[in-house]
Amino acid sequence: MPGLLSSSLRAFWLIAAIGMTAPAHAAAPRYLAETYVAKQSDSLVDLAVDLDLGFLELFAANDGVDPWLPGEGTEVIIPSTHLVPDGPHKGIIVNIGDQRLYYFPGKGQPMESWPIGIGREGFDIPLQQFSITAKRKHPTWVPTASMRAAKPELPASVGPGPDNPLGDYALNLGSSLYRIHGTNMPYGVGRRVSSGCIRMYPADIETLFNKVPVGTPVRVVNQPAKLGWIDGDLYLEVHPEGEQLDELEVNYTFEPQLAPEFEEQVARVAGDQVERVDWSVVVRTWAHRTGVPMRITRTAGEELIGEAPPPRVAAYPDARPGLDRAEMPRSRTLPTVPEGPRQTRPAWSDMSSARRIPEPAVAPAVRPDAGGSSEPARVPGAGVW
Repeated sequence: MPGLLSSSLRAFWLIAAIGMTAPAHAAAPRYLAETYVAKQSDSLVDLAVDLDLGFLELFAANDGVDPWLPGEGTEVIIPSTHLVPDGPHKGIIVNIGDQRLYYFPGKGQPMESWPIGIGREGFDIPLQQFSITAKRKHPTWVPTASMRAAKPELPASVGPGPDNPLGDYALNLGSSLYRIHGTNMPYGVGRRVSSGCIRMYPADIETLFNKVPVGTPVRVVNQPAKLGWIDGDLYLEVHPEGEQLDELEVNYTFEPQLAPEFEEQVARVAGDQVERVDWSVVVRTWAHRTGVPMRITRTAGEELIGEAPPPRVAAYPDARPGLDRAEMPRSRTLPTVPEGPRQTRPAWSDMSSARRIPEPAVAPAVRPDAGGSSEPARVPGAGVW
């Protein structure tokens, strides 16, 4: 299927990083994404699973669209392209800021990326360097003593199978109880609902599990704003964070908000090209935080780039509209992961009431061992999730 982006753009974003440049390119697209025309039976919840996207990243790109009933003919923005986080591109980068995991296999192989579920407020994984110390297929989940004290009905352990919240694969991070693992509740991917562990869709964790060796470095960062040079133009991608994510989940929208450091960060990356920056686009892009990479530098002869978010199709005339759902690409963070079994649609009884994503199984509100529990980290199979 011909994509929105030229072949050079599709390839270059994989190495787009702060400070990197490329030859000038005329008529650069104003933003990097696809569009999809919704059918009556569609929901953003199902689209996120089908297209290997996180729920909240899809919601953020479609501010105000009802995720349960977008409506026949509604044009949905698909955030199918992502800039990579800043820093060394080696091993795994877990970016809490955009709720994605990036894997850099090295040896000339292309980077891969997948959506993740992260810890809810107060249960974030530490921003630090880890390494994969063990790979476990069909793991047994052992709740910590602190979890069972807070919720006595929890079993002593849960073996492999459909009731295991770790799914079929788990990667241990250092000597901590933090894991990168699958899930038996895919509707928790792309949301802040875990007790600190990193959740992935079943097909995605299987792919990652089969690729990464023990000893792979894992760096956890928080970069909600990313910048990258693509064909001589600077793109900015900003995601909602913290309370904005909570507000987005409840109201399907959030209050636009700038970050204090936004001017400094953009100017530092723009360098001697800062005069090309259209600051009106920077402000709108940063405030509305759609997660869609927006071009923020003017091309030759261009006085202003034009309208930017909020993300309505009218604001994005460069989009390729009318894609058929069967032809839609999975997230363009290459390559496409193997298709897993389609997840069943969640049930709801009253469509006139607030339509919330089904709550995945959430561990009780206790800190993981790495955050102060007395449970020893060496307990086999134990872990937060």
